[in-house]
Amino acid sequence: MMVWIKLQTAWQLGLLSLYRYLRYRISVKSGLNPVRRLRAELPSAPFFTPPPQNISGAHTSALWRDEAHYFGWYTIPLHGLPPAWHKNPFRGTSVVDPKRPWWCLPDFDPNLGDIKTIWEPSRFDWVLHDALRARSGDRIALERLNHWLNDWLQHNPPYEGPNWKCGQESSLRVMHLALAAIILRQWERPSNGLQALIRCHLARIAPTIDYALAQNNNHGTSEAAALFIGGSWLYRQDQSDHEAAQWRQHGRNWLEERAKRLIAADGSFSQYSVNYHRMMLDTLSLACLWQQLLGEPPFSHSFRVRCQRAIAWLYAFTDPTTGDTPNLGANDGARLYPLTASDQRDCRPSLQVAAALFSQQRAYADHTWDSLLALLGIAQAEAPLAQPTTKLFDQGGYALLCADQSRVYIRYPRYRFRPAQSDALHVDVWLGSTNLLRDGGSYSYAAETEWQDYFRGSASHNTVQFDERDQMPRLGRFLYGAWLRTRQRKLQIKRGVTTFSAAYRDWQGAYHKREVTLAAGHLRVVDQISGFRQKAILRWRLCPGAWQRTAQGWQHGTYSVQLHATMPIQRLELVSGWESRYYMQRTPLPVIEMEVDQAGSLHSEFSWST
Repeated sequence: MMVWIKLQTAWQLGLLSLYRYLRYRISVKSGLNPVRRLRAELPSAPFFTPPPQNISGAHTSALWRDEAHYFGWYTIPLHGLPPAWHKNPFRGTSVVDPKRPWWCLPDFDPNLGDIKTIWEPSRFDWVLHDALRARSGDRIALERLNHWLNDWLQHNPPYEGPNWKCGQESSLRVMHLALAAIILRQWERPSNGLQALIRCHLARIAPTIDYALAQNNNHGTSEAAALFIGGSWLYRQDQSDHEAAQWRQHGRNWLEERAKRLIAADGSFSQYSVNYHRMMLDTLSLACLWQQLLGEPPFSHSFRVRCQRAIAWLYAFTDPTTGDTPNLGANDGARLYPLTASDQRDCRPSLQVAAALFSQQRAYADHTWDSLLALLGIAQAEAPLAQPTTKLFDQGGYALLCADQSRVYIRYPRYRFRPAQSDALHVDVWLGSTNLLRDGGSYSYAAETEWQDYFRGSASHNTVQFDERDQMPRLGRFLYGAWLRTRQRKLQIKRGVTTFSAAYRDWQGAYHKREVTLAAGHLRVVDQISGFRQKAILRWRLCPGAWQRTAQGWQHGTYSVQLHATMPIQRLELVSGWESRYYMQRTPLPVIEMEVDQAGSLHSEFSWST
């Protein structure tokens, strides 16, 4: 059976994607890819010069001044020195022989740990914060900005070491350097050192874009954007630069193609992830802003429409008070605009920028985010975005149910692209800004196997797990097989009560139909299950708090949960589980588990004061 599943999965991934992936792997390994022959002189400072004296508005930042900031939560004292570019601070381990060509390094090194801990400071978030301080007249910040860039290059000369291994990581650096140039008003006449730094990055990205395109995710949008931004920037300086002209055109073409292919008509993105949806939207926003700044021809109407729909999708998933979102899908904490004091999970800055650029609308009336528009030179808008209401995002496989201040998100399988987590029929419940029932997150892509299995698997979602296995078999670190298909999905609204139902049958014959009914102050979930061999476990992952046992369930403040079943319940208890709201962080949370060993219906009733 597994052979057939692998063949079926290969077909679903797409022959073109497989061809691109294999061509990339074979060409790099054999030395045929021109990326193996790249050489570049070390760019030299100054990369940024003192900003004009007449820049209006003071934009200051304390981040990355005294401490290094990783993934929005973890800090390390810097003691006046640049970060250790090749050290994993979570383990205290370092890259062995970091001056090797990047293609000689393994994709995953168990001795080093998660490579993202190395990449995080090399994404150049600190460039933006020093640029903000330099813009406000801090000359020390400007000196540090140039010094750190020079230090980074000394430790990461072009095409040597882990920080050149990924084309997307190179793309993030290009975009952050471009943002810094906007902040310091140096995008029109970049220094020679900055131009050389941009050029050596684009030369790294272009030959291996096959890999990015094969992934059908934000690797492609990021690398296309970097080629367009960097290529058009260099071409503006010298219109006889044919290489820059090629990068510029290829980047534009791939941006148009990726938006059309990866953003569905309902606004859903191919990665089935809220955080990566934001990353994609930020990337396209920056490309649009750059196009306007440089006077490049506008992107197509269809490109803008796809972006507008992606805005509406993220707006529907974002809490208006905190900017927080359900922790759906993979999440490595990527954020392109770390320019405000808000939390890493706050999507409001991204939405305010994107809505102004693509729709000439305002996502939030709160003027807190207008300073970001002014910083980037984006015109403010007054027309508000339409408020989210109950809706199916059917092409992506999401249902949103709304009643008063409560929002229920339901994840059902509609896979056009590879799923990243085994989360079919997961339910996420928000009461105002409180995430009552929540997703587990990702934690780390390179953690020990038990943690990878847990956070990506059914056990870290509000759904039913059959026979202690996932809903789909794992074929690789980032690949599931036997992709599920939804059956019998239905949305009904009647007399203020909203009901959604969907069902699937998995690769081993287990059947799960979930019916979710939302009314003011009340949520009912009925799970019909059958076809499993030994047992089924229903989990409800609760918000942390002092949950107390009651006669039929649990209670915490004004929240209560009651559970019963049509078959004998073998076990019903509150256990300790885990969630990861930020990459590389895991914290405990209470989880209700109801275990049965027969087919039948599981009933869950949630109530709260309105």
